[in-house]
Amino acid sequence: MAEPRWQREGTEPDYRFSLANERTFLAWIRTALALLAGAIAVIQFLPSSALSGLRTAFAAVLAIGGTVLPVIAYRRWSAVQRAMRNDRPLPFTPLLAVVSGVIGILGAGLVVLAVVS
Repeated sequence: MAEPRWQREGTEPDYRFSLANERTFLAWIRTALALLAGAIAVIQFLPSSALSGLRTAFAAVLAIGGTVLPVIAYRRWSAVQRAMRNDRPLPFTPLLAVVSGVIGILGAGLVVLAVVS
């Protein structure tokens, strides 16, 4: 596989920073896998009821998040690598707030769904 063009610009950062960036990327991948597992769990283990459409919607949001998150994580990893290579500040991402907010809303909704069922 050919190396990305940005990998030829700037200077190689300290390997410890590159490895830390890689560990962060892998943590996002684990989160994506957990979201996919959560989608399966919602469909398999929440009781069927009149709110089954809502159950399906929750599972769909988790599955979509688990599918989109690795793409966003890779883009974030490469942006951080690029910034480190060019001695620029690390880029800001709203990803933490978005993922936390969506999971919090889904968690509250699942509690309501479980109580109503």
